Amino acid sequence: MTFSHPPHPAATDAVRAYTAKTRENADQFAAALEDIATNGLPVVEDCTPWEELREAHLARLASQRPTVA
Repeated sequence: MTFSHPPHPAATDAVRAYTAKTRENADQFAAALEDIATNGLPVVEDCTPWEELREAHLARLASQRPTVA
């Protein structure tokens, strides 16, 4: 494959960073699926309801948001 001009270094770095993050996420997901395949699903009592996870995540996002004076 030939290109008309070389990619910009910042663009190359951004694509590599995105690729690394995507690969990391895929590896984590695959590990979770392998654990389920090996051990089965956890019992309901040991799980955190998704609503609690959502609220905790929204609280983290809100705490990172800059405040307006």
